[in-house]
Amino acid sequence: MEHYFSSAPKSDDRLGLIRAKLCCHNFEFLTSSSVFSKTRIDLGTRVIIETMVLPQKGCVLDIGCGYGPVGIVAAALNKQLHVVMSDVNIRAVRLARRNVQMNHVFNAEVRYGYCYEPVVDLRFDCILSNPPVSAGMDLVRAIIKGASSVMAADGSFQMVIRSKIGSKALPELFEETFGNCTVLARESGYRVLMGKLG
Repeated sequence: MEHYFSSAPKSDDRLGLIRAKLCCHNFEFLTSSSVFSKTRIDLGTRVIIETMVLPQKGCVLDIGCGYGPVGIVAAALNKQLHVVMSDVNIRAVRLARRNVQMNHVFNAEVRYGYCYEPVVDLRFDCILSNPPVSAGMDLVRAIIKGASSVMAADGSFQMVIRSKIGSKALPELFEETFGNCTVLARESGYRVLMGKLG
């Protein structure tokens, strides 16, 4: 069975269109088969979009961006940011690039590759993640533990996760990795965790 975290989906590319109001702004997103939440903005994505804490300036990473809603909203909310979006699914990357153009966010770029490999040349003031839990908790842990290698000295890492998943283990991993863990939001069966460096 093919998953949305497959690097090169082989299913037919059947395009769809989602219109959504996020943070009081209207957006349109092209979607397709073999990408995550292809028919609507999922609840976890909505929760992190509505609660994410963005820096006033600097670089932001949307890791595992899918077709791009988190990164595109972040870029639209603050034109002073440079937003990088990355994904291992080449179809998602192509869609995200089209959605960047369609939503007229010129302070965003999309890179292809696994985990932090596409962005080792950069340092981020903020990393946002709606992780592919279906790919397994080892990948979720790798996203958390690898974040500090590409974070600026006072950067933040924010992840949305279902409340019942890793309820003790993930905050402990945040504490181990960042030295702290804050719950930014609890909503609709999800929570947003934040760890900060510095």
